[in-house]
Amino acid sequence: QVQVVESGGGLVQAGGSLRLSCAASGRISSINVMSWHRQAPGKQRELVAAITREGTTNYEDGVKGRFTISRDNAKNTVYLQMNSLKPEDTAVYYCNVDIRPEGSRWFRNYWGRGTQVTVSS
Repeated sequence: QVQVVESGGGLVQAGGSLRLSCAASGRISSINVMSWHRQAPGKQRELVAAITREGTTNYEDGVKGRFTISRDNAKNTVYLQMNSLKPEDTAVYYCNVDIRPEGSRWFRNYWGRGTQVTVSS
């Protein structure tokens, strides 16, 4: 079974930093795009940052310059370094990974269960 598990969420004061991790495991043939999304109460889930296997990145405008997405392909892990956190960053952060499972010819998206990030003012 392919699994995606986030970790690293917590409570932090405004201006602080937090580092999220997301590890994919299981019978994985290959991984393409890895990304982070977030969902605040009463709002739709939005893309925060994404990174391709080649290292090309995309960021939501509101986090640009504050957040950095990176990946360790040897560990099948993607990270989100969050600096200068603001209360508006408070949300459940979800990891999404494009994975081609062993025995499959297609990539598909796998979602983690989310990790809570709360930024106090």
